[in-house]
Amino acid sequence: MLLFIVPTPIGNLKDITLRALEALKEAEAVFCEDTRRTSQLLNHFGIQKKLFRYNEHDERSVAGAMAWLRSGKSAALVTDGGSPCISDPGRKLVTLARANGVKVTALPGPSAVIAAAAGSGLPADSFIFLGFLPRSRGKIVKALTAAFTLKKTVILFESPHRLKKFLALAREEFGPGLTAIVAREISKIYEEWVGGRIDETIARIEAAGDVKGEVVVLLRPGGDDGEEEEQADRAPGPGDWLP
Repeated sequence: MLLFIVPTPIGNLKDITLRALEALKEAEAVFCEDTRRTSQLLNHFGIQKKLFRYNEHDERSVAGAMAWLRSGKSAALVTDGGSPCISDPGRKLVTLARANGVKVTALPGPSAVIAAAAGSGLPADSFIFLGFLPRSRGKIVKALTAAFTLKKTVILFESPHRLKKFLALAREEFGPGLTAIVAREISKIYEEWVGGRIDETIARIEAAGDVKGEVVVLLRPGGDDGEEEEQADRAPGPGDWLP
C-alpha cells in the first residue's frame, strides 16, 4: 500500500521531475482530476497506466480510491497541474490513507505559488498563501486584513475573469500604498508579469485588454518601517509586462 503525491507541470512539460516520472511508472494506477488531461501528460512521456478520476467532493470517489489502496495496491495522485492538496484535490485522500496505515510519500515539484514568490521581487523569506479567496466582498476584505497585519507578502490565486474587479477592491480597501504583482501563465509560452504600486498595475492590466490563463497575485502592504518601500522599488517594471 503506497500513495505517491506527484506534482505535475503547470505549463511547460519539461518541468516534470525525473522522480515524478519514476513514481508514475511505478504506481499501479493514477488518480487524477481529468483523465483526458492526465492521459495527454502520460502519453507525452510514453507511460501507460490505469486512470481513475478522483473527485474530492464525491464520497464514492474517495471511498473507491481508498478501496484500491486498502487492497494492497499503489497509486499516484496527480492534479491537472501543480501539487495535489495545495488549492487542488487530495487532502481527504491523504488524511484517510495515513489514518488507515497506507504509506504516503510526497514528491517536490512544480508549484505556481513558489515560482510566483521567487519571481516577484517581493520578500519571500516568509509569506502567506491564501489560495482562492471567497467570493463575497466582506469575506475578501476580512481575509486580506488579517493577512496584512502580519506584514508579510500575501500570495493568492484569482480567476482571470475576476482579476480586475479584485484589484479594484484591493485598491479601494487598502489604498495606493499597496504593491501588487500579477503573474500570468507561469512557465508557459505567454508568461507575463506586471507589477508595482497597485494603481500602476491596474492601469497596465486595463490597457492589456482581456486577461486569460492562470493568474497568481502577490500583494504587499505599505508600512512605516521602510522595508515595503524598498521592496516595491525592486518589483518588476514598475508596471511593465515582461516576456
